[in-house]
Amino acid sequence: MYEWIKALHILAVIAWMAGMLYLPRLFIYHVAAEKGSVQSETFKVMERRLLKAIINPAMAVTWIAGLYLAYASHAFAAHWMSAKFLLVLLMSGVHGFLAASTRKFANDQNTRSANFFRVVNEVPTVLLILIVILVVVKPF
Repeated sequence: MYEWIKALHILAVIAWMAGMLYLPRLFIYHVAAEKGSVQSETFKVMERRLLKAIINPAMAVTWIAGLYLAYASHAFAAHWMSAKFLLVLLMSGVHGFLAASTRKFANDQNTRSANFFRVVNEVPTVLLILIVILVVVKPF
């Protein structure tokens, strides 16, 4: 069963990260759309569906499967796992920020620039790189 849950965890991480990389890109284009325009309303639908149908469920499965894997493999005591856990918490915080931003766009209350979201778009990538290095290399 462990290997099946590991496969599920990896698939969920891929889906979560795909969404986490795509949503800020949608925000970059949404910033330029005039409030109330057809384009703006289309972005709202795309952002909401991406968050609700892909990103949120993928994060939940990632966490549930990941916690099981850590427990089953007795990895909680490893220092690399503590660092990974911290980085996944940070990724979850970015997820929360993106969810809040989705709500702001939905209510036409966004005050952030496209350049801001360009920077935000890089944060999940950096966190993902660090997490993968910790899992594969286990440097400490």
